[in-house]
Amino acid sequence: MTKVLVCDDEKDIVNALTIYLESDGYRVVQAFDGAEALRLLETESPALVLMDIMMPGMDGLAAINALRRSSNIPVILITAKSEDTDKILGLNLGADDYITKPFNPVELLARVRSQLRRYMVLGGAGRTPQRFVCGGIELDNDAKEVRRDGETVTLTPTEYNLLLFLMKNPGRVFSSQELYRQVWGDAPLGGEGTVAVHIRHLREKLKINPAEPRYITVVWGHGYKMEGRK
Repeated sequence: MTKVLVCDDEKDIVNALTIYLESDGYRVVQAFDGAEALRLLETESPALVLMDIMMPGMDGLAAINALRRSSNIPVILITAKSEDTDKILGLNLGADDYITKPFNPVELLARVRSQLRRYMVLGGAGRTPQRFVCGGIELDNDAKEVRRDGETVTLTPTEYNLLLFLMKNPGRVFSSQELYRQVWGDAPLGGEGTVAVHIRHLREKLKINPAEPRYITVVWGHGYKMEGRK
């Protein structure tokens, strides 16, 4: 049974999320602050984390920052509409997606399934080896490794899938809506900002100078593309 860690200081929210997730077949581990969540990550080994941002003690942003030093499991932020700045910061720290309170249970479960599907695919076996190269960027989809000028680059599952999709389609322009639909596997309602943050984070990890883009470029008014250089 797939295990999901839910962390929020409001017990009613944790209990509600537990009911929704258990009804969909997940086993839920509960935490009520960031420090407790990090301890449970070590002992329970969940496949996904739902993390509130605003919590006393260690908040969600500090917990995500610490988590990303040792784990690439999917993290979905639980946010309030007034937390846009923290939402963007959380995505920059390595969160994969977010859901806004009050949340729709159907949307919540769809986002959880989508993140888990991509994460499980990253660890899958038995696929035909695939290697994609663009200049100094090399992606080995069999080994699930990305290198920049020979040096290994550590990506989150969402960043990896975004880069993989772009490298599979070199020279083709995709709008933010198209990328969200293809990579996140969901309707692109409000997903444009999420795409922009992940593109920026990905470019930073690949050491791409925004003033002199070499690989992932912006086509103003249309979207993003991966240059077709070999």
